[in-house]
Amino acid sequence: MSENNESLENKKSISDSAKEKTTEFVNDAKEALGDIKEKLDETLSEENIENLKNKASEYSEIAKEKAGEFAHEAKETFEDLKENASEIAGEAAEHLADFAEEAKEDIKEASGKAKNFFQRLFGK
Repeated sequence: MSENNESLENKKSISDSAKEKTTEFVNDAKEALGDIKEKLDETLSEENIENLKNKASEYSEIAKEKAGEFAHEAKETFEDLKENASEIAGEAAEHLADFAEEAKEDIKEASGKAKNFFQRLFGK
């Protein structure tokens, strides 16, 4: 019977230990939940929300300012590109006219030489 008493006492000891650990766990969980609630209340306070709104507004203004600067720079760059494109187009037109004139002269010269060649070839 002594073994049964020892076994019963071991089971009771394990049960008591489990109850104690469960109680500790529940108390720790309640404490953690309380801390979380406190931090959440602090985070969601009107003061913090107002601060966040102010910062968002401030960042929005900065973003608008930067966007305006970027738009101005982009416009200047576009104007520069337009000017450069006009210059390049003008130069290309000049070169194209020169090329066409040279090609015309080359064709006349080649035609004359071909005519002369065929006249000598066929004796006319």
